[in-house]
Amino acid sequence: MTHRSTRRTVLLATGASALAVGCSKYGDDSDSGSSDVKASSGQELAKTTDIPVGGGKIFKDEKVVVTQPAKNDFKAFSAICTHQGCTVTTVSDGTINCPCHGSKFKIADGSVAGGPAPKPLPAEQIKVEGNSITLA
Repeated sequence: MTHRSTRRTVLLATGASALAVGCSKYGDDSDSGSSDVKASSGQELAKTTDIPVGGGKIFKDEKVVVTQPAKNDFKAFSAICTHQGCTVTTVSDGTINCPCHGSKFKIADGSVAGGPAPKPLPAEQIKVEGNSITLA
């Protein structure tokens, strides 16, 4: 006995594919063909002089933000907001700021300072040697 495809069979098969494709987070580029560019361990991100005291710098390609809450105290966090996966875009007035829904994170520990973000930015490991900041 042969099985004849019906409209219902085709819709069910393609509907499952559409559902699978639709299950990604906002800002998730995994289906866009772009690779997840991440600085390799030991690759220099910046010079210590590039990171302002009381501020920070975002490394969009590496998806990392490096801050200096106090002189010679460098911290690093994921640059991906914990609310809906947008990349943070600014560091000002002691916070790391997400443009999508207004979440703010403290530069000292990545904790939520305001907005809808449910949890802090995850810490990233860095190494500071001399005037060089690298991913550990």
